[in-house]
Amino acid sequence: MKHSAAEILREYGPFSGVDQVAGVSFDGRNVWFASGDRLNAFDPESGQVLRSIDVAAHAGTAYDGRHFFQLAGDRIQKIDPDTGGVLSTIPAPGGGRDSGLTWAEGTLWVGQYRERKIHQIDPESGKILRTIESNRFVTGVTWVDGELWHATWEGDQSDIRRIDPETGKVLERLDMPAGKNVSGLESDGGDCFFCGSGPAGVVRAVRRPR
Repeated sequence: MKHSAAEILREYGPFSGVDQVAGVSFDGRNVWFASGDRLNAFDPESGQVLRSIDVAAHAGTAYDGRHFFQLAGDRIQKIDPDTGGVLSTIPAPGGGRDSGLTWAEGTLWVGQYRERKIHQIDPESGKILRTIESNRFVTGVTWVDGELWHATWEGDQSDIRRIDPETGKVLERLDMPAGKNVSGLESDGGDCFFCGSGPAGVVRAVRRPR
């Protein structure tokens, strides 16, 4: 297993009126984050908040290229980014104990925090297609270049790890500095992860090793 210290490239925020950063997503241009009662978008170049959508946004956030998927309590809401309207809902696999959320190749992947699991689910029905076990509390989940990465947060320590999507074996690990914890996780598709920070209220950019 490759093992190194996480390199924090930049910190965004704190943001006005935001005391919690949960799920994080990226639409190809802007970074979106869940802050409890709304989804917020900011420009990763300037750091400026551009807009927000009033919707329950308690944990992970995902984007499929057209719609957002947002964990809200014990369900996952499909949201129209133009209107902010909720188009449909499916049950969340953890029944409200869910954490991260990402979209990859037609399915959703959902972290289940204290159960230390990641579920692949059908985005139409919520049916669980596959479950991967972790050995630490799971927060954010993301796919990039065919690699599955997830964040952990247990005690006061977080890491970002690449795992084998078949076996769950840890292949690579980036340790965050003590006290800098990771709630949500999303790749920009290149050399950067965007990481939520829970009650710290910021989003951190972390270098993705290549």
